[in-house]
Parts: sequence; C-alpha cells; structure tokens
Amino acid sequence: MAAHRQHTRGTRLLTGALVAAALGAGTFGAVSATASAPDAPQRARTAAPASAVAERDTHRTRHLTADAAARAAQAALKAAREDGQRVTVAVVDRNGNTIAVLRGDGAGPQSYQSAERKAYTAASWNAPTSELVKRLESTPNLKDIPGTLFLGGGVPVAADGTPVAGIGVAGAPSGALDEKYARAGAAVLTTD
Repeated sequence: MAAHRQHTRGTRLLTGALVAAALGAGTFGAVSATASAPDAPQRARTAAPASAVAERDTHRTRHLTADAAARAAQAALKAAREDGQRVTVAVVDRNGNTIAVLRGDGAGPQSYQSAERKAYTAASWNAPTSELVKRLESTPNLKDIPGTLFLGGGVPVAADGTPVAGIGVAGAPSGALDEKYARAGAAVLTTD
C-alpha cells in the first residue's frame, strides 16, 4: 500500500511538471507572438497594392443619403398621423438595405417587417407594390421570392430615371392608404 502511495505521488509530480511545462510553452508562445506583432503593420504597408480594375469593368451606382431617407420617412409618418393612422415607414436603398425605419406611436408589431418588405419590393422592381399586385394574377409565384411583399404601400424612388430607393408603409387599414403615405414621403424628395 505504501508503494501505491509513492506511485501516486510520483504520478502527481510528473503531471504537475507536465502542466508547468505546457504553461511555460504557452507563455513563451504568447510572448513570441507579442514580440512579432509590431512588425505586422510594417509588412502590411509594404504589401503589394491591390490590383487596379479597368474603368470598363466597373459601374457606379447612386444611393439615397441617410438624411434624405430620414426626411422621407418623417414626411410619410406625418401624413399618416394627420389622417389618424398608426403606421411604420421603412426606407431601403437600391440594394434593399434598410436606411431608415420609423415606427409610429401605436403601430402594430407586424407593421415593421411589412413596411421593410414593401419598400424592398418596390425598390427591386422599380414599381409601386400596388401595380405589382396585379402581376400576381399572371405570375403567382412572384410572391414566393424571399423578402418581398406584394401588397399596396410600397413606392420606388428614382434619381434621373434610375432607381435609388424604396419607401414602404404598413399599418393603415388598406394598401391604398399605405401607398398614399409612402408617396407623401417620396414627394418630399422631389420637391427639395
């Protein structure tokens, strides 16, 4: 039994030595990594520049500014409020990325996502969603495209004939009212 205890103590000592060695190696590795870190920015500065792309292989796009999106959303929300409607307004850029969302006081929880999806749909097809609803009669599978919502309330925004954004409104009792408010938001952009 005494021999067994000595073996256990020896195992413990060996285990402790291995743990200490592992910790020491980890610390050495961390110190080594830290020691080489200052050279990393120097290497990055001397790296070869990115390849230049020919102008013919690119195109420029226009996007609505965040300030313009906020003004449009506020104008749409104001128009709805004047009619006593509780809505959410979303403005997305040409790529469908949300720029601004204003959820009016008392707007339903579903209105947030609906407004974004209407704005995305209008921007994607560069057409009011009320017109796109009519296309469902001949092409019903359009409604299956992810992120879209074919209900009235979304309008596109264009600059020099090029789509730059979409405005979606949701929460009023009809798509026609939602679209009326979305158009009020778009109008503020064309009159500035």
